[in-house]
Amino acid sequence: MKIKYLGGNSIRQDNRPYWLKRFVSRFVNLYVKYHLSPQFENLGEKPTFMGARHVDIFGTGINVGKSATFVATSDSNIRLTTWNLGEFDGKIFADDYCLFTPGVRIAAATEIKIGKGCMFANGSYVSDADWHGIYKRAEPVGNTKKVELKDNVWIGDRAVVGKGVTIGENSIVAAGGIVVKDVPANVIVGGNPSKIIKELDPSHNMGTRMDLFKDPKALEELYDYLDKINLKKNNFIGWLRSLTFPSKKH
Repeated sequence: MKIKYLGGNSIRQDNRPYWLKRFVSRFVNLYVKYHLSPQFENLGEKPTFMGARHVDIFGTGINVGKSATFVATSDSNIRLTTWNLGEFDGKIFADDYCLFTPGVRIAAATEIKIGKGCMFANGSYVSDADWHGIYKRAEPVGNTKKVELKDNVWIGDRAVVGKGVTIGENSIVAAGGIVVKDVPANVIVGGNPSKIIKELDPSHNMGTRMDLFKDPKALEELYDYLDKINLKKNNFIGWLRSLTFPSKKH
């Protein structure tokens, strides 16, 4: 399995020289290969990690397809969780090219299926269970029902997808939306509870993460080229200075 490490902070300027970023990436790749990857039931080839040590995997039966992207930060871990006790045997199946950003939580007591190219914005949450009964609140897991997201679904910032929901292909859940009922394909929903606020034109040319990763080798070469350009003026002393005496530029 080949791992792509983008490294650094996605917001702050990266002051490392190119060679140092490449050197660090090798250690991160080893961490993913020998520590993180074995915690998955299956992790597809060529995943990309930013903040790999802030990705938490709890439980068994967690499957993520090829060319997945994980972007986690120290204050917003990504958590993929299954409940595997008693009568419950939770499973998560995320297909190829999915994007998981800081604070994303996906928790399954039964089954959550995620299609190709789905994107999860900061702090979004998907769950197939209530996790406690309405009256028997001391007893987990409460009611549970399978969740399915079709291909190219986009879950917005802080949005929540509840148990038993199916979201159709290409649909978007707006920031802060609370989805408790099925969502058809090619719409935008929002609000609490979420309702359709716009219909999308399915005939419109739509760029997807599947398109982005059509040629993964070319994409990897592009990332490397951009690193060389963006980091070429950096040097080791300057990097140490940015750590010791940070400024607004750093």
